[in-house]
Formats: sequence, structure tokens, C-alpha cells
Amino acid sequence: MALKEFQAESKRLLDLMINSIYTNKEIFLRELISNASDAIDKSYYRSLVDENVSFNKDDFYIRITANQEDRTVTITDTGIGMTKEELENNLGTIAKSGSFAFKNESEAKEGVDIIGQFGVGFYSAFMVSDEIVVKSRSIDSAQGYKWQSKGAEGYEIEELDKQEIGTEIILKLKADTEDEKYSDYLEEYKLRSLIKKYSDFIKYPIKMLVKKSKLKEGSDKEYEDYFEDETLNSMVPIWRKNKNELTQEDYDRFYMDKHFGFDKPLKTIHASVEGLASYNTILFIPAKPAYDFYTKEFQKGLELYSNGVLIMEKCADLLPDYFSFVQGLVDSADLSLNISREMLQQDRQLKFIAKRIKDKIKSELLSMLKDERDKYEEFYKSFGRQLKYGVYSDFGMNKEDLQDLIMFYSSTEKKLVSLDEYVSRMKEDQKYIYYASGESVERIDRLPQTEVVKDKGFEILYFTDDVDEFAIRMLMKYKEKEFKSVSSGDLGFEADEKESQKETEENKDVFAFMKEALAGKVKDVRASKRLKSHPVCISNEGEVSVEMEKVLNMMPDNNNVKADKILEINTSHEVFNSIKQAYAEDKDRLKLLSNLLYNQALLIEGLTIEDPVQFANDVCSLIK
Repeated sequence: MALKEFQAESKRLLDLMINSIYTNKEIFLRELISNASDAIDKSYYRSLVDENVSFNKDDFYIRITANQEDRTVTITDTGIGMTKEELENNLGTIAKSGSFAFKNESEAKEGVDIIGQFGVGFYSAFMVSDEIVVKSRSIDSAQGYKWQSKGAEGYEIEELDKQEIGTEIILKLKADTEDEKYSDYLEEYKLRSLIKKYSDFIKYPIKMLVKKSKLKEGSDKEYEDYFEDETLNSMVPIWRKNKNELTQEDYDRFYMDKHFGFDKPLKTIHASVEGLASYNTILFIPAKPAYDFYTKEFQKGLELYSNGVLIMEKCADLLPDYFSFVQGLVDSADLSLNISREMLQQDRQLKFIAKRIKDKIKSELLSMLKDERDKYEEFYKSFGRQLKYGVYSDFGMNKEDLQDLIMFYSSTEKKLVSLDEYVSRMKEDQKYIYYASGESVERIDRLPQTEVVKDKGFEILYFTDDVDEFAIRMLMKYKEKEFKSVSSGDLGFEADEKESQKETEENKDVFAFMKEALAGKVKDVRASKRLKSHPVCISNEGEVSVEMEKVLNMMPDNNNVKADKILEINTSHEVFNSIKQAYAEDKDRLKLLSNLLYNQALLIEGLTIEDPVQFANDVCSLIK
């Protein structure tokens, strides 16, 4: 039989396949099983429209056979089969796709789904094979045919005596190399794991003869081997079942079987959506972050299926970064797939699904916050930081989506509160949402700057994560209420501010001397009315706060960012008497006091003292 050449576009693709454009060769089995499922779908469709064709449900199956001696893997289906012309059209060219044409003819018929395009996925078998033989007999023909090819040079077709309707694809595996061990695909464990991974939810049974052992009759020690037919796929995906058929235990078991997590999920979301893009989804909110969640190695994304066939293990495009902790999957027949089925075209359906999933996650979290407060707080302790990063990132583009989900510790409630809860109980004369930043709740609670705000009866939000203040600066306001740091130069207390300005003016010479003594360390020295029991504190002006300075200077290439610090002195404190006395009698002593008070204020803020040795010497000098 003369060797026929592949059409030009097919030959180019085949060259690429043989030289492996795929990064993941193991998907060849997924492709061939999907094609087998397509062929059985066609038989099922014929039985619906042709009264002369009838099938028993048990007639439909796919069989996988491995022969280690011959180094072959065979995929057999009981589908519609192919004529000689169909072998030519489906395997000789990309342009004419058997499933694609059939889908156009039958897409209106309820219950018929076609996965992929036969002929495209078929070529992926050349990544692992030196030679492929296809034996097929069509439902419309009494004659069988054999298609055979050793690669890009071409193929042969000849008649074949075949009794059964259907298709048998025989792959002659390549020899092992240092980089690739093709003989793994001859092992039962490997084939079983690939079917479970990629084709577990194909709706027809995928069968394999499996070797087993049993005691010989009449013996309690000797065993004999035998082979038993075993179905390797579960066939019915849990996400296509009605929610009322499932219990939380079913979801928990699925969560653990899929290795989404080791603990039970905190929340399960199961949805079936019809519309611009139809899809089924099961999403899980874990109770705890993955061990690598806050590292660069963590990969976000949902499993993506097309009619039960796994397309991508981690489809990152389906989740925004701030919801990257969500685990689960999406199954849709409406997505456009490229030839590898590993990468999605950036189509409208994918973006639509991603938006709907984002909205669904937000809705469920808001519902949890409202109706399951303890559970939400447990979630927030694990993933609240990620939500706040979401507010800050992308120049605040997502802040409106997330502002109702974020929480902070409250000085009055002594627990986490939402921004909505804070604003709902603001006093009538309160202009701002006040916050204080620090390393811990306990440390913030003792900050001198909080005293006057607490005395006014105003609630303070405590920021303990390094991202908190950056996120709030991006948010700017919530429900028309601006955020204000308790360390801000202007707290919005007009009477107190006027009194502070008066005290500063009266003691301007003293403060000017102290500012000069602290040259380069502070922008100004002023009288303070925010202080009650403490003698000194640091406030700031400008965009960079003292807490932000700490965070920025811990980063690589920090450029030594500095906040514009103001040293505030409590003119009602007895220490101020010593300051005035030193200014009048001993200005060298005032220089000493100025440095000591500045370093004291740094320590209170949790900042590093620039010269610890000098600080220790100053303390000794004061004691003497």
C-alpha cells in the first residue's frame, strides 16, 4: 500500500508533536480517552434518531490494555467507528474534525455532549509513540479499516476484517531515554493514576484487566494470579449532582480525596450556573492556609474541567489574587480551548465565569460575617492579611470589593470589628475613623498617642499587620468617613489644637533649641495636648507614618525612607519643668535631655535607637 502524505497543516503540527511542544506528555491518554468518549456519544446519538440502531447501556465502554512485551498501549472504544473516508478526514487533516462537525449537526439535541476535536488530540499520541495503528469499523459499514503511521512522513490505510463496531488505537511506545521513561506508561499504577487524574468523570466506564491474587483451592499458603475486569473511573462527578443529594460529609471526603487540604473545609460553595457561560463549580474555603501559602512557591488556581475532562490543574485566571486561598474546581463546556487543552484562550466566557466566581465568594464571605461570626473570625485570622493585600494592590482597584470584608481589633469592643460596625456606632461629634499602628494589640494599647482619643470616648482600630496602614491609605475613606492615625499631627480636635499651638508659641525658644539639638532627626518640636500621663511621644506629618517607615526599611532596596517626625512634649508633665530649667541654667543638659526624650519616644514606637552606646552614656550622665 502506498504511503500517503499528511496535509500540510497536519504535518506541521505532527512535527511539533514529535518534537514535543507539550510540556506534559502524559496528557496523551486524556486526549485519546476523550476522543473515545466522543465516539460513544455519537453512537448514543444515533440510537436516539435512528430506529434501526439500538444499544444496550452495557455496550458502551472504553478499555485500556498494556502489553509490556510488545511495549504497546491500546485504547479500545465501542463507539460509532470510522469509515475509510472518515479515517482520511479525521486523522489526515486538522481542518476537518469529526467531533467538531458532529457537534455542529447535533448541538441542539438534548443530552449529547462532544468533548474536544478528534484529530487534534489524537496527534498528541506521537509524543510517546514511534508508531500508531488505528483499527476501526463504522456503524455504517460492514468493512473495517486499518490506519497506520510512523510519524510525519505519512500514513497508510488498508482494509481489515473487524467484527466489532468501534475503534482500537495501538501505540507502540518510544524507547526510554535519560530524560523520559516511556515504559512507565505500561505500568498498571501509572495508567490508573492518569485515568483518575484526568478522566475520572468521563461518563462511560474505563475498564482494564487487573492482575489479582487469591489462595489456591485447598491451600492456605499458595496463591495463584488471575485477571479481573475493573472500572477505573467514578463516572459521575460530585459537582453535577443536586445539592440535596449530598451531605457535608460527601463534600469533606471529596475535599480530602482531591488533596485540597488536610483539615475539613471551613465553608463549601456548590453552584450550578446557566447563562452566557454555563458551568458547575464546587469551591472550598480552607480552615487553615497551606504551608506555603505566603511564599512565592504557592500556586493559586482552580481545577478546570470541560465536560468532566481535566483541562488545567491550576487555572489562575479563575481567581483574583486576594481570593487565592480558595480551592476547588469549575466544569464548563462553553470554554474555547487551544490544541493542547492545557492553556485557555482569553475568551469572554472565561472572564465571565471568573467574575461570577469572584462575586459568589464575596457573597458567601459576607453571609458568613453576618450569620456565622465565629466561623468568619476563624477564617479572617488565617486569610485576613490576604484580603488587606488585595485592598492595597493594583493601586486600590479592588478596594470596593473588599472593604466590607476586612476587620481590625477594636479598642472598645476588645475584638475584631468590621468597618461597617465601627462607622455605625461613631459618636455624633466624631469626624474620623481613628486607628493606631504597632507590633501587637498590647503594645498599641499602651501607646501615649491613644490617650486623648480614648478620653474623648472614640473607638480606635488597632493595626498589627505590616500591610494595614498601606491598605487604609489606599482606601482613604469608608462611607464618607476619612481615616486618621492617632499619631497624626492633626487629630481634628480644634480646641486642643488651638491650646497646643498657644503652648508651642509661648515656649518657642525652648522648642527651637531642642529641634536644633536633634538636627536631622525630627522635623519639629511642639507642645502636645494628646499626652496625658506620658512626657513625650512622636507624631508625624506627610504621607509616610512612623509605622510605615519601619515596614519600608525592612524591605530590600529600602532607600532609607524616613517619616517626618514631630517630637511632642507634654507641657503639663513635671519633666517639662526640668526642660525649662535646663534651658535657663544649663543648655548642655538640655541637649542631653532632648536626646534622651527622643530615644525614649523611639523605644515606645518600637523603633531602633540609632546609637545605643550613646543612649547608655546619656542615661549614666543623667544619673550622675
